[in-house]
Amino acid sequence: MEKLPGSSKYGVIGAGSFGTAIANLLALNGKVILFSRNELTVSRINRDHQHEGVTFHPNVEATSDPAYLCASCYLIFPIVPSNSFRAMMRTFSPFLKPYHLMIHGTKGFDTRGIPDDQLGETYLDRSRVSTMSEVILQESTVLRVGCLSGPNLSSEIMEGQPTATVIASQYSEIVRIGQEALNSARFHVFGSEDRLGAELSGALKNTIAIGSGILGGLGMGKNIQAMLITRGLHEMVHIGKALGSDSRAFIGTAGIGDLIATAMSDKSRNYSFGKRLASGEIYDQIMQTLPELAEGTRTLKIVRQLARTYKLHIPISGMLYKVVFDGFPITKAIDYLIRYPYDVDVDFL
Repeated sequence: MEKLPGSSKYGVIGAGSFGTAIANLLALNGKVILFSRNELTVSRINRDHQHEGVTFHPNVEATSDPAYLCASCYLIFPIVPSNSFRAMMRTFSPFLKPYHLMIHGTKGFDTRGIPDDQLGETYLDRSRVSTMSEVILQESTVLRVGCLSGPNLSSEIMEGQPTATVIASQYSEIVRIGQEALNSARFHVFGSEDRLGAELSGALKNTIAIGSGILGGLGMGKNIQAMLITRGLHEMVHIGKALGSDSRAFIGTAGIGDLIATAMSDKSRNYSFGKRLASGEIYDQIMQTLPELAEGTRTLKIVRQLARTYKLHIPISGMLYKVVFDGFPITKAIDYLIRYPYDVDVDFL
């Protein structure tokens, strides 16, 4: 694999659950520098190779110095929550060069500094909503970017369970180098040229996972969950088209593959959020106790405003917003969606 002189390490920005999982995967193929802002976390990882119950591969080194990571690594994986992604890029931007390659693993949207508590009432169109790849290009001199998307439940990856993912980029070099860095006996990396489709499907499926978690929390069966997931996929495609994508990525590994995993597992933060909502907890209670952001809650606000702008008929997403943020009764929401007059089954192929 091509590397810069003296640059034989992979970089990961973000020591959350997915960043940790990716760092340990990369460590199977080379040395890794993992960035965390928290000095205690950095010290613990370097001293004990442990953090929050996770054992790190001996090839993983932690740092809190952006300059050190950028000087040492040619290929960098930024994996931080969407609402802090732009700020992270501004921190790293002075140390990034055009030769760096970046493959992000964040499944959400950037809204150019609009506070999260104002998203549900702020006008949004495509010009005010960015994918993480677009943020990288806007905030740095990096030229070649890609995204990592697919059914990647962090805990299963850490357990060594087999899975696959997608690296999407218009640059074949990004796909090839990413595959070389991440491929292992239990982790297969597909390639795609449709970066936008992979990013949109990865972000949008989180909202449907919340709805599936609500059904699971109510003890409802797989029939109704399957209906929600398939009709939810329908909405994801139509939102994606409004934002400039086509339908191909949504029916691949980064789309329906990730949707099924996220919308059917207690290991998914968004699914678990929905289950807790069904048990009677309210939004503020759940958010105060989540160890990491459930991206779907933020995406719901963004989708609501985009639907208004582009006059999209997305009843599942609209009703989920009312349940999550307006306290609309869950039983009434389910009754409404069951009776909703869908005309056709599939209209996007």
